[in-house]
Amino acid sequence: MLLLVICAWIAREAILRLANHHQDMEVTVWSFAVMGISIVVDASRSRVLSRAAKKHHSQALEADALHFETDIWSSAVVIFGLIAVKLGWWAADAVAALGVCFVVVWVSVKLGRRTIDALLDSAPAGMEEQIAALVAAVPGVHNCHALRIRYSGPVLFIDLHILVDGNQTLFAAHALTEHIEQAIAEIAPGADVTVHPEPV
Repeated sequence: MLLLVICAWIAREAILRLANHHQDMEVTVWSFAVMGISIVVDASRSRVLSRAAKKHHSQALEADALHFETDIWSSAVVIFGLIAVKLGWWAADAVAALGVCFVVVWVSVKLGRRTIDALLDSAPAGMEEQIAALVAAVPGVHNCHALRIRYSGPVLFIDLHILVDGNQTLFAAHALTEHIEQAIAEIAPGADVTVHPEPV
């Protein structure tokens, strides 16, 4: 949200400069050197943070990685703007600023949607249907219902109820639930799966 507020301010300044035909910038070799170094540093930090975010399923690390990824694209847009200013296009810097705003807004909205999904414990899209079909196809399962999938931090929790033959032994029913948990683990590795067997 802070990035979106900053973008609004930058966009306002850029539009005012375009409207007033205002230019007071000097492009030197140091301008390009600073942006080039910035891209290299941000790329390495983004890559490391992305790996850590996937490993630990961390929304905070993923947000930081996206922040540095945004900086890379923003720096690239700035470089193109500097080149255009050097070639004599006075409005290039303001246009580049608007381009940076567009990139930051796009990434911020994308990240915001992921964060809201995490806060609401939303399940991955399509996983509920996939697991329900998988469990229903297991021999011995008459019905799969009350399937609930949610994230709590980095852990995916899956709870489901199945209807099974009520005359089978407890050992056989337990073996069936173990088989279902192993099958689900192929779709959702590391998930905490609880299967509740109920007699038909």
